[in-house]
Amino acid sequence: MIIQGIDDYMLPCLTKKYLGFDCLGCGMQRAAAFLFKGEFVAAFKMYPAIYPLIVLVFFLGLNMFLEFKHSEKIKIILILITIIFIVGNFLIKLYYH
Repeated sequence: MIIQGIDDYMLPCLTKKYLGFDCLGCGMQRAAAFLFKGEFVAAFKMYPAIYPLIVLVFFLGLNMFLEFKHSEKIKIILILITIIFIVGNFLIKLYYH
Protein backbone atom coordinates (compact mmCIF):
# COMPACT_ATOMS: atom_id res chain seq x y z
CA MET A 1 0.00 0.00 0.00
CA ILE A 2 1.39 3.39 -1.00
CA ILE A 3 0.86 6.23 1.45
CA GLN A 4 0.59 9.55 -0.31
CA GLY A 5 2.13 12.67 1.17
CA ILE A 6 0.30 15.86 1.99
CA ASP A 7 1.79 17.46 -1.13
CA ASP A 8 -0.41 15.24 -3.27
CA TYR A 9 -3.51 16.99 -1.91
CA MET A 10 -2.41 20.62 -2.16
CA LEU A 11 -3.85 22.95 -4.75
CA PRO A 12 -1.39 24.05 -7.41
CA CYS A 13 -0.54 27.73 -7.81
CA LEU A 14 -1.86 28.74 -11.21
CA THR A 15 0.20 31.95 -11.20
CA LYS A 16 3.38 29.95 -10.75
CA LYS A 17 2.29 27.33 -13.26
CA TYR A 18 1.31 29.71 -16.07
CA LEU A 19 3.32 32.87 -15.38
CA GLY A 20 6.40 31.34 -13.79
CA PHE A 21 6.54 33.28 -10.52
CA ASP A 22 5.06 32.89 -7.04
CA CYS A 23 1.81 34.62 -6.12
CA LEU A 24 1.11 36.48 -2.87
CA GLY A 25 -0.22 33.31 -1.27
CA CYS A 26 2.42 30.85 -2.45
CA GLY A 27 3.64 28.79 0.48
CA MET A 28 0.56 29.24 2.67
CA GLN A 29 -0.67 25.66 2.25
CA ARG A 30 2.73 24.18 3.03
CA ALA A 31 3.15 26.53 5.99
CA ALA A 32 -0.20 25.35 7.36
CA ALA A 33 0.91 21.74 6.88
CA PHE A 34 4.13 22.48 8.78
CA LEU A 35 2.09 24.05 11.60
CA PHE A 36 -0.05 20.94 11.90
CA LYS A 37 3.14 18.87 12.11
CA GLY A 38 4.49 21.17 14.84
CA GLU A 39 7.31 22.51 12.70
CA PHE A 40 6.87 26.19 13.57
CA VAL A 41 10.19 27.50 12.24
CA ALA A 42 9.71 25.68 8.93
CA ALA A 43 6.22 27.19 8.67
CA PHE A 44 7.65 30.67 9.14
CA LYS A 45 10.39 30.06 6.58
CA MET A 46 7.84 28.78 4.06
CA TYR A 47 5.37 31.65 4.51
CA PRO A 48 6.26 34.32 7.10
CA ALA A 49 2.79 35.86 6.96
CA ILE A 50 1.25 32.73 8.49
CA TYR A 51 1.58 33.99 12.05
CA PRO A 52 0.21 37.52 11.57
CA LEU A 53 -2.58 35.96 9.51
CA ILE A 54 -3.45 33.55 12.32
CA VAL A 55 -3.46 36.38 14.87
CA LEU A 56 -5.70 38.46 12.58
CA VAL A 57 -8.20 35.66 11.98
CA PHE A 58 -8.22 34.77 15.69
CA PHE A 59 -8.86 38.39 16.67
CA LEU A 60 -11.60 38.82 14.06
CA GLY A 61 -13.30 35.65 15.28
CA LEU A 62 -13.02 36.65 18.91
CA ASN A 63 -14.24 40.15 18.13
CA MET A 64 -17.48 38.68 16.78
CA PHE A 65 -18.37 37.54 20.29
CA LEU A 66 -16.53 39.99 22.54
CA GLU A 67 -16.24 43.74 22.41
CA PHE A 68 -12.79 45.23 22.72
CA LYS A 69 -11.87 48.82 23.37
CA HIS A 70 -10.20 50.23 20.25
CA SER A 71 -11.09 47.12 18.24
CA GLU A 72 -11.18 49.07 14.97
CA LYS A 73 -7.63 50.35 15.52
CA ILE A 74 -6.45 46.86 16.45
CA LYS A 75 -8.03 45.43 13.29
CA ILE A 76 -6.37 48.06 11.11
CA ILE A 77 -2.98 47.47 12.71
CA LEU A 78 -3.26 43.69 12.37
CA ILE A 79 -4.39 44.01 8.75
CA LEU A 80 -1.49 46.34 7.94
CA ILE A 81 1.04 44.03 9.62
CA THR A 82 -0.36 41.06 7.71
CA ILE A 83 -0.25 42.93 4.40
CA ILE A 84 3.33 44.03 5.05
CA PHE A 85 4.36 40.42 5.71
CA ILE A 86 2.52 39.13 2.62
CA VAL A 87 3.89 41.76 0.26
CA GLY A 88 7.37 41.61 1.81
CA ASN A 89 7.48 37.84 1.40
CA PHE A 90 6.29 38.18 -2.21
CA LEU A 91 8.95 40.76 -3.05
CA ILE A 92 11.73 38.74 -1.42
CA LYS A 93 10.70 35.60 -3.34
CA LEU A 94 10.40 37.59 -6.56
CA TYR A 95 13.85 39.11 -6.10
CA TYR A 96 15.71 35.96 -4.99
CA HIS A 97 14.12 33.40 -7.30
